[in-house]
Amino acid sequence: MNMAVHSLSLRNPKVRSWQRWSRHIREQRARLYIIWRCTVMLICWND
Repeated sequence: MNMAVHSLSLRNPKVRSWQRWSRHIREQRARLYIIWRCTVMLICWND
């Protein structure tokens, strides 16, 4: 029982770290998508 609690406590920071990284990657992808869409609109915009 003690080993199970110990192994869970070791895994938990890794899970938190992974969640933090996945959220960061998602935010960066959203920013890149917005920049990409704006660039495409500016290139395709005929005046």
